[in-house]
Amino acid sequence: MTRLFDPKNDQLLRSICLVRDQVPGFSEYPFSIPAIHGLHDLRFDARVTFFVGDNGSGKSTLVEAIAIAAGFNAEGGSRNFNFHTRRSESDLHKYIRLVRDVRRPRDGYFLRAESFFNVATEVDRLGVVDTHGGTSLHEQSHGESFLALASNRFGDNGLYILDEPEAALSPQRQLSLLAIIHRLAAQGTQFIIATHSPILMAYPDAVIYQLGPKGISTVAYEETEHFQITRDFLNGRELYFRHLFAELSTDDQEAAKPATKRSQRKPGGAKRS
Repeated sequence: MTRLFDPKNDQLLRSICLVRDQVPGFSEYPFSIPAIHGLHDLRFDARVTFFVGDNGSGKSTLVEAIAIAAGFNAEGGSRNFNFHTRRSESDLHKYIRLVRDVRRPRDGYFLRAESFFNVATEVDRLGVVDTHGGTSLHEQSHGESFLALASNRFGDNGLYILDEPEAALSPQRQLSLLAIIHRLAAQGTQFIIATHSPILMAYPDAVIYQLGPKGISTVAYEETEHFQITRDFLNGRELYFRHLFAELSTDDQEAAKPATKRSQRKPGGAKRS
């Protein structure tokens, strides 16, 4: 298998930095998020980079900021998309600086699971269905439309930023996405992906950045919580069930029982109205 890590760092997006002296305050969102609070600069040394971490760790916030700073629409799409259904992006992109390679991307796309429906609607409105597979994305299942877009719209020497793509995909379809990623990465394309999927983050030679209470650090695939919990659960799910279900304490069980209905009467025996 071709090794995609290049120590000379010829990636289309080589690094980002947070312009800390312009940040209005690190006690304010999103700068209060530990991963953002401690951010100075972050290198992209591989064709495929993953951001992983728990919910609320800042993965989506960071990829969103990178995408907007790179010229993409906040809700997704190519650089030619310019629509807004509801503004929800943070201000982080205003304080992020991108360090790019002299080689410019031939193409690019920002794709996020939570606003994929909006992107599909814009594809129809712009009349660019043909470049997205020839069938309206709304006329396919979520997973089918997502893969159709990746298969037909993504190309070589591009920059593609994906936010939790696994939300649309079955495990088998995630493997299909890995095949697309590998084919394009070998053709000079760069991917930056926020994910919870232990299948996707297993991609060989990817760099995995873990976002957490202590900031951002690189982590080996086997050391990610996603891999370890999935492995342990599959190898001993009954043990997990015993532990999880035992957390329902005796008091909780008693509280969950239906209360005995009692007739409440006024003094003298009359029922309350």
